[in-house]
Amino acid sequence: MASTASPIESSPRTVRKGVAPLRAGEGNSFVLRRLHSLTGIVPIGAFLLEHLISNSESMHGVQAYNDQVKFLTSLPFVHVLEWVFIFIPLLYHGLYGLYIWYRGDSNVSDYPWTGNWLYTSQRWTGIITLLYIAYHVYDMRFSGVHLMGGGYNAAFSKVWFDFQHTSLVAFAVVGIVAASWHFSYGLWLFAAKWGFTVGENARRKFGYVCLALAIALVGMGLYSIAGFIKTPADQVPYVEHD
Repeated sequence: MASTASPIESSPRTVRKGVAPLRAGEGNSFVLRRLHSLTGIVPIGAFLLEHLISNSESMHGVQAYNDQVKFLTSLPFVHVLEWVFIFIPLLYHGLYGLYIWYRGDSNVSDYPWTGNWLYTSQRWTGIITLLYIAYHVYDMRFSGVHLMGGGYNAAFSKVWFDFQHTSLVAFAVVGIVAASWHFSYGLWLFAAKWGFTVGENARRKFGYVCLALAIALVGMGLYSIAGFIKTPADQVPYVEHD
């Protein structure tokens, strides 16, 4: 007697492309991810822009760069501003980003779509950026010259002497490229997830804007590095390093 059971018909799974929205009703994870997304743009992204603009003063010479550092380190309540708008957001964004990275899954090998490759690049540039920022903050803020203690007149010299080491120049270039890409693609993700860019056409167009931003930021960073490298040694005052 023939079986009347119908064979199970298999149908290909369809995995939708795009960005998963930040949905309501996901408990604490929803709030934490929104905060993580927001801090990547403000204040961290804003500080990245300011930092690259300030560093470009290196092209105008030793005094111009030191004057810019003096202006920033002399702001009212600078220590409060530093912790509230830089260190605390960086710690939260970096540590929660590591948590997301640890819990996340990548299916690049199975589904080599552009979006998956971009997602993977965002994870790894985040790690590289975090490592570079940790080194940069320690090197410029907590070792060597003490910028917050009136050491701004040695700021240019500190960076100039660091850049006499090819390895540190290379590390700075890698850090700038990683940070520029991570922020620019993060901005694209922010606009998509928060509903500022609706539809594939809007996301594609904004993607070009973010790509141009990434290139511009890398250019600004390389411009700043060149300002230090091109300065002759006889124009750079010697400073004692701790």
